[in-house]
Amino acid sequence: MSKEMVDALDALETEKGIKKEYVIESLEAALVAAYKRNYNQAQNVEVEFDAKKGNIHVYAVKEVVEEVADERLEISLAAALKKSKGYELGDHVREEVTPKDFGRIAAQTAKQVIMQRVREAERDIIYNEYSQYEHEIIQGIVERSDSRFVYINFGKIEAVMAKSDQMPGEVYNSRDRIRVYVTKVENATKGPQVFVSRTDPGLVKRLFEQEVPEIYDGTVEIVSIAREAGDRTKMAVKSDNADIDPVGTCVGPKGSRVQAVVDELNGENIDVVPYVDDPIDFIANALNPAEVIAVQFDGNDKKQCIVIVPDYHLSLAIGKKGQNARLAAKLTGYKIDIKPESQVEFVDDNDQDVDIDDIDKKLDTDKEQSVDTDKSVKKDTDVDKTVDTDTDSQD
Repeated sequence: MSKEMVDALDALETEKGIKKEYVIESLEAALVAAYKRNYNQAQNVEVEFDAKKGNIHVYAVKEVVEEVADERLEISLAAALKKSKGYELGDHVREEVTPKDFGRIAAQTAKQVIMQRVREAERDIIYNEYSQYEHEIIQGIVERSDSRFVYINFGKIEAVMAKSDQMPGEVYNSRDRIRVYVTKVENATKGPQVFVSRTDPGLVKRLFEQEVPEIYDGTVEIVSIAREAGDRTKMAVKSDNADIDPVGTCVGPKGSRVQAVVDELNGENIDVVPYVDDPIDFIANALNPAEVIAVQFDGNDKKQCIVIVPDYHLSLAIGKKGQNARLAAKLTGYKIDIKPESQVEFVDDNDQDVDIDDIDKKLDTDKEQSVDTDKSVKKDTDVDKTVDTDTDSQD
């Protein structure tokens, strides 16, 4: 070994950020193993690396004992005293046993250790850099694809996008630039691994943060998002500022803000609904554009409810293949059972069933009585007018 090794370690620390002390510690441990392996030694040895000159020394370490049982590990007190009169029982004697040709082995070992530490350091640097992008949007270039993944190049690392994270209908061609949402960054044994998605609801949230300054600064808050990627998304928003319309803010002038997000998602429909603390109103908003007559909660399960809608809005409330109801349930966190108005049983104040036809008849009767009362009032008024006229004539 020579001064060149010291210079190489200094360069590593400067360029790669790898601490020289860390490499030397690893190098000494590797040289101990190399010495035992190449010289068939089972004795205790220590390796010292001179950080200034680059020289390496190998020392055999033996414990001072009264009677020697293993000469490779122990030395008698009498023999130790010949080396130095300061030794006592239990002390350790270090004797240099550096082989003459150990420099060649040391050089090979040092190269392997340094290469390994460089790879580890580079992996750590890449992991630390890209772990900051977790749950953020990042742009990359499509490298290739197979039956399992689309591989996206970010410059220093290649990310993977699984089938479940790929948008239905989207085609990812080589060299295409693409914006993706980083779902997870792992520091695996083979190096950092970045997982990305185009279907995660977080992508919609980050896109709106980029398009709507009020969301980015916290004036408008995205409470929840329910998404069926490539088809439709429902997003609930609110604002603590009474002067701000959270839905209108997200939609933007002439729909410009929401349209920018729709364009990025290749035409995916986005419904922005107002969030309210009252679960009844929130569920009604979530089922938009369907009209909701009433929301009834299950007494046993507070997260389950029945939503009553007009008969002519039943299909609209349920949506194509149940999509509207499904997204509303995800958005609100409630299990929603939708029923048409005609199938709902009404009860009176005594919890007795009332036929809906009887209700209609009663409403008609009340209306007729109201009309008769109006006529009676009109007759009385006419009589009063007649009396007044007669009185005037007598005068």
